[in-house]
Amino acid sequence: MLEPAPNNAPTAADVETSLYEVRKKIYVRAVSGWFAGWRVALVIATQLVFYGSPWLVWNDRQAVLFDLVSRKFYIFGLVFWPQDFIFLTALLIISAYSLFLFTAIAGRLWCGYACPQTVYTEIFMWIERFVEGDRVQRMRLDKSAAGARKIGLKALKHGIWIVLSLWTGFTFVGYFTPIKVLAGEVAAWSLGPWETFWIFFYGFATYGNAGWMREQVCKYMCPYARFQSVMFDPDTLVITYDAARGEPRGSRSRTADAAALGLGSCVDCNICVQVCPTGIDIRQGLQYECIGCAACIDGCNQVMDKMGYSRGLIRYSTENAVHGKYTDTEIPRHVLRPRVLVYSGLLVAIVLIFFGGLWLKNPLKVDVIRDRGAMMRDAPGGMIENVYRLQFINTDESARRYNVTVSGLQGLSLMLAMPVEVPATTTKTFPVTVRGDPSLLKSGSHPIVFHIRDVERPDVRADESSRFFVR
Repeated sequence: MLEPAPNNAPTAADVETSLYEVRKKIYVRAVSGWFAGWRVALVIATQLVFYGSPWLVWNDRQAVLFDLVSRKFYIFGLVFWPQDFIFLTALLIISAYSLFLFTAIAGRLWCGYACPQTVYTEIFMWIERFVEGDRVQRMRLDKSAAGARKIGLKALKHGIWIVLSLWTGFTFVGYFTPIKVLAGEVAAWSLGPWETFWIFFYGFATYGNAGWMREQVCKYMCPYARFQSVMFDPDTLVITYDAARGEPRGSRSRTADAAALGLGSCVDCNICVQVCPTGIDIRQGLQYECIGCAACIDGCNQVMDKMGYSRGLIRYSTENAVHGKYTDTEIPRHVLRPRVLVYSGLLVAIVLIFFGGLWLKNPLKVDVIRDRGAMMRDAPGGMIENVYRLQFINTDESARRYNVTVSGLQGLSLMLAMPVEVPATTTKTFPVTVRGDPSLLKSGSHPIVFHIRDVERPDVRADESSRFFVR
């Protein structure tokens, strides 16, 4: 039998409850400064690209369109097919190595400035600040009793959030369904089920993640926060608090002599905590919750300016510099270290291969498919023939004409009207008959090669092998 637990022992319910932390709403204070300016610039740049790209026109079509129905992917002058999956693979590898490189050099730059979660949270906070006011005003509004003003402000804020979220979902779907067609369907209330689902799903995700969950996504849902440390080393630039200069911290007047009071430069104003979108205290050291947005640097620098102290109490630095192995001015000399050189070399090599592949990309793809009805058959004049189907894929955005020849055996002739014409960005199949004289051929299976040449561009060519059967 199980013995009863002592009176002071925690019960199962107590232990389970202690595993969960009730979320405390973070009221982020507005901050200005050099890093805040960079965040604003990157928010504007990324959203101009996201919201604007579907509306651009290229060769009388949408410039960026991933047409899943037709299995064609348009990116300005390039047209990709499922057979070009290798380019997507290369692009993903480039993205991964770029993330490794930037993280090794300067920590979570992606998270702090360009991650969609960060970008949309920033936009939603701008709207929240515009409607409800800055930090103190928002705190007072949330603590106040429900009334017409509070309900009106909350409704306006959430209304703008919802409209922006739905527009984001609409734009996202516009990359897969031509956005002008999609806009017409929305105006006519004739959206298909899948378009409707993805607009509302992506809109709901944007509204929930940026409006409600915010830092919870970065702290608990994003895997990058968990494995970022394996990409750091003692020479990685991270946001650091200079404890040797700042401690002991304490409040004082602007005119007070900190040295006489036995205090460091930190005035314990908590501005660094108030401006942090994840609500951490950077003075406790580097934490996985830190997204590297550098808002605490801007906030602290403003306080240092008001106090007449030098900037940089919170700054970008490295573990080696903080521990006194060298000064901050020597940090750039330690950037080109083995890890960075390896990442850079691999990244440059893959980028060159990627763009080289795009430059040399053949707009012609051909598949040879044998007739399944018969391996061979008799033809007039005592000849024998094999039947094939040549499937042409013209990835160019102009119609192309091709000549076809066959080689590999003596006396083969090709029954096909030439040149064959394939419309732009189209797959077209042509039945082809190859005839041979059995008196000149041995029985069995023989390799042959179809040679396809573009009439106007001799450099566009394809050679596809097959088999010719003789009884």
